[in-house]
Amino acid sequence: MPKKTLRNLFIDGLKDIYDAENQLVKAIPKMADHAQSKELKKAFKDHLEQTKNHVKRVEDIFKQIDEMKERKPCDGMRGIVNEGEEMMKQFSDSPALDAALIAAAQKVEHYEIATYGTLRAYAEQLNFDGVADKLQSTLDEEGEANSLLTDLAMGDINEQARE
Repeated sequence: MPKKTLRNLFIDGLKDIYDAENQLVKAIPKMADHAQSKELKKAFKDHLEQTKNHVKRVEDIFKQIDEMKERKPCDGMRGIVNEGEEMMKQFSDSPALDAALIAAAQKVEHYEIATYGTLRAYAEQLNFDGVADKLQSTLDEEGEANSLLTDLAMGDINEQARE
């Protein structure tokens, strides 16, 4: 059996996040549909477009490192998405629905931030020219999305959820 290297680990992680992003392309519209706040709906719709760009960016990385694009089932994201769907059901008629959606979305963002940060570090170590920059761009966008969600929660959404 051939020895596994950091390159193998990088490619495995890339396949994982590729699947995760594709799962989110399907999940985010559901979250947007359930959101009550106009600002939260807009945040989800805007992030959906970003997520579609993240999928393309990962595909570009596969091409750049001469690897076939492939999805490895991302059980972590599947679990987070399933939790979010359960929260939507549980809080569907509640003033806390938007707060629950934000909590679910922030779990997604934190998973992505951890994954993209790790992949960026691997890309730097592997001297993949330009790949680390692409991953950093996605990492920055995920961080901005997380900050926006925090701002929305700390505004009226969590306040309204108390009622």
